[in-house]
Amino acid sequence: MSEAELSTPALPVAEAAAPTRKRPKPGERRVQILQALAMMLEQPGAERITTAALAARLEVSEAALYRHFASKAQMFEGLIEFIEQSVFTLVNQIQEREAGVEPGVRQAARIVAMLVQFAEKNPGMTRVMVGDALVFENERLQQRMNQFFDKIESTLKQCLRDGVAEPSATPTVDAQVRAAMLTAFVVGRLQRFARSGFRRSPSEHLDTSLGLMLG
Repeated sequence: MSEAELSTPALPVAEAAAPTRKRPKPGERRVQILQALAMMLEQPGAERITTAALAARLEVSEAALYRHFASKAQMFEGLIEFIEQSVFTLVNQIQEREAGVEPGVRQAARIVAMLVQFAEKNPGMTRVMVGDALVFENERLQQRMNQFFDKIESTLKQCLRDGVAEPSATPTVDAQVRAAMLTAFVVGRLQRFARSGFRRSPSEHLDTSLGLMLG
């Protein structure tokens, strides 16, 4: 399912500080920390990432990290915020641009495709989305990602309910079942992508799969 007109974002890369510049620009170090964390998460089979390892990658002290983030949990929250803002901005674009033009089933398919493309472009974020990177972290981080997918499911349900073309005795129930199925499909594809060391593309046979699920 092509999303050529949507620009699926990746976490911006902060340029390394030039040798002659003593301090990064305002906000740049924070982005560098998040970028380094995301890149470390892209390493297949990476164990729990410590602040010591993150500081070593950036060639700064751990104290320097804590000047920008109060804890490692806040660093992961920074990645989650990027995921939430990026994905739901694109969801809104799909819904607003295609309202009254594309049927709800088509909108739902586009949202699923966008999520898959986001994961492919941000493999480190995929480990956060499916919880692999959050196993040893604060429980509230996993709860926040659970809420993220609950919101995705709710959005898909709305698309499918509003876009029903054929009469149904139970349109709300039908939409809920299909939305849950699509959400489970996305989570499964992202888990396979992360746990295969990013070798199994989540977009493999995507059009065919969506066609079978949505008809």
